Amino acid sequence: MAKPIVLIAEELSPATVAALGPDFEIVTVDGTNRESLLAAVKTASAILVRSATQVDAEVIASAPNLKVIARAGVGLDNVDIKAATSAGVMVVNAPTSNITSAAELAIGLLLSSARHIPDADASTKAGKWQRAKFTGAELYEKTVGIVGLGRIGALVAQRLAGFEAKLIGYDPYVTSARADQLGVELVALEDLMKRSDFITIHIPKTPETTGLIGSKEFDLAKANLRIVNASRGGIIDEAALYDALKAKRIAGAALDVYVSEPPTGSPLLDLDNIVLTPHLGASTDEAQEKAGISVAKSVRLALAGDLVPDAVNVAGGVIDSSVKPGIELMENMGQLLFGITGGHVTSIDFEVRGEIAAHDVTVLKLAGLKGFYQNAVEEQVSYVNAPVLASTRGVEVKLAVDPRSDEYRNVTTIRATLTDGSSHSVSGTVIGPKLIQKIVNINGYDVDLAMAEDLVLLIYADRPGVVAIYGKAFAENNINIAAMQIARNSKGGKALSVITVDSPVPPAVLEEVRVAIKADVLKAIHLNLA
Repeated sequence: MAKPIVLIAEELSPATVAALGPDFEIVTVDGTNRESLLAAVKTASAILVRSATQVDAEVIASAPNLKVIARAGVGLDNVDIKAATSAGVMVVNAPTSNITSAAELAIGLLLSSARHIPDADASTKAGKWQRAKFTGAELYEKTVGIVGLGRIGALVAQRLAGFEAKLIGYDPYVTSARADQLGVELVALEDLMKRSDFITIHIPKTPETTGLIGSKEFDLAKANLRIVNASRGGIIDEAALYDALKAKRIAGAALDVYVSEPPTGSPLLDLDNIVLTPHLGASTDEAQEKAGISVAKSVRLALAGDLVPDAVNVAGGVIDSSVKPGIELMENMGQLLFGITGGHVTSIDFEVRGEIAAHDVTVLKLAGLKGFYQNAVEEQVSYVNAPVLASTRGVEVKLAVDPRSDEYRNVTTIRATLTDGSSHSVSGTVIGPKLIQKIVNINGYDVDLAMAEDLVLLIYADRPGVVAIYGKAFAENNINIAAMQIARNSKGGKALSVITVDSPVPPAVLEEVRVAIKADVLKAIHLNLA
């Protein structure tokens, strides 16, 4: 078989290629050359980019084999995530690759502004000796305001603790307990602006955070305030910042990010109390290598059909180790439920009970949907577009969790409601050190059945002789029964037989059995086991 093609559209570290391994054909292209990119992507299963290559709807539509777009970095402004999701293409990035580099740059910018390092360097290189001109300020015992206490903000707080500064923070999504762990006093933004001698910003750019710090906020600030933004351009209103610096309402600023990059023509370039760097947050050898290796690993997972924790267009996130064994089980259960229902459903409900309910189990819902739809549609089904397939078909999807589980440590259930109002369900669990997948209930009938590729499901009136009838029919057609489970709702009521066979049962044999035992339901189900 031909190896899947991985298209590398921008220069990445040799470690990135090494991390991909020998299982792929590596093709390189200049992603900024539109014609070359569109031609090369036609056969690609994956494309790796940095920030210069535009992977838009046209590129995605030109790549029928594409399964994953990998951005070796954090930002995804150059990837059309909506178009990728609609096409069932996973989008991954490296969200933690540059956090140390970004945090260290913020500290560097704080010190550069406080001690006038760039201007002092330029002055000295020009042959001057202006010690008095570049008198600065210490961080020791100063109040430093941190806007955003996520991963980067937390690292900044940890590093600033060594300067023995007083740390205050604004982040409406962080608890007081978490702030206490970081040694940060949580305050309102207005209070932070009034009290801070230094401010450093570490929040994403959203409609709510755009222009978060403007004229109103600068009017509250101390005259000695120095403010740093190494997160996203536009969080500080650049016009308001210029006015505050020009009028000396604040002492200084340092920016690594801008509304428009590069900031050509910006009046900020003319000021002498601002330090400007060209978006260097991720520009370290270590960050670039980490980003490349991270997305290479994600590409391997994606092309193997596995869920990728860093996929930005898949709900979930980091998957707890106790949840992971249930992923394959749920995908297989989804297939089984589709085989039972035929796919004509109005809603699919997922229920997770037991110890794993304490964790994020969204991935189990995605796995169940992927299994359910993989035999229902012609297009490629992935963890990305399975929810889209349900939504576009008007299928309501719900997930419920409950830490209580009476019989098993963990049990998961998928229940589908059909267009005629009837419902069908499958429950399963993973047991033992070998993580054996078991089906424990079908449509309310208790069973204990190992997952298998070929199953026959029968529901009929409970009476003697039925097993002999279908056993004889299978034997005469050289179909070996590997395992069998029989359950009933009451003596003389309805019985369920679930039979594991070594080979698919031909339709003619199924019809013969159905007529002979007067079966209410008879299904032969083939599973492509995950």
